[in-house]
Amino acid sequence: QVQLVESGGGLVQAGGSLRLSCAASGVFYHMGWFRQAPGKEREFVVAVSWSGGSTKYADSVKGRFTVSRDNAKNTMYLQMNSLKPEDTAVYYCAATLKWGPVTAATSEWNYWGQGTQVTVSS
Repeated sequence: QVQLVESGGGLVQAGGSLRLSCAASGVFYHMGWFRQAPGKEREFVVAVSWSGGSTKYADSVKGRFTVSRDNAKNTMYLQMNSLKPEDTAVYYCAATLKWGPVTAATSEWNYWGQGTQVTVSS
């Protein structure tokens, strides 16, 4: 059984930073972050491979967000800098059993956390 628990969300002013964490248990390969704003579909943010050696970012966060993974602690992190109001959303941690290249496709991810709210004020 895989469990994913996010933390670190909150309210921040535009231009500020937040660091999200995802504490994981169970067996899986790659991990990722997705987000969902009110009235919108869940969208891909970033994925990191099992080893941490391969990452994939959404264009909207490239250069501002950085993902990392510490397998010894079973934890994934998302450092978010230069936050914008359009980054406001519930952020979800995800994990997949699918081997191979990391993917942005929501349907390829098997497990999800409960989400953590990130609000960026202008």
